[in-house]
Amino acid sequence: MNRPRMTAYATALLRCLLQRAGEDRNRIFLSHWSTSDWQSLTLEGERHEASFVVSGDRAEAFAALWLAGLSDAEFDLPRGFVADIELAGPPRVRDDGAVEVEIAALTLDD
Repeated sequence: MNRPRMTAYATALLRCLLQRAGEDRNRIFLSHWSTSDWQSLTLEGERHEASFVVSGDRAEAFAALWLAGLSDAEFDLPRGFVADIELAGPPRVRDDGAVEVEIAALTLDD
């Protein structure tokens, strides 16, 4: 089931992703976010798909720095945890020099 607004997990994950960029996080623009419920036999959570545009000078180098080690990163969520996070595809450089990035993540309840 797709939700029309960002859930608590989605909001916390977005905040953590932007914090990874440090002071230059204003160069990262959220262009799309979707969240759907996820469950297995023993666990419940949410699957997230997000698209971002990274702009500014040397956008490709900045995006690479921001995304370095993403799949191994630890995220401090108020509750629950990020079970899986990865790039949904390689970053794409646009004609204007900005970089499009797609990220997929799974957050689980404690």
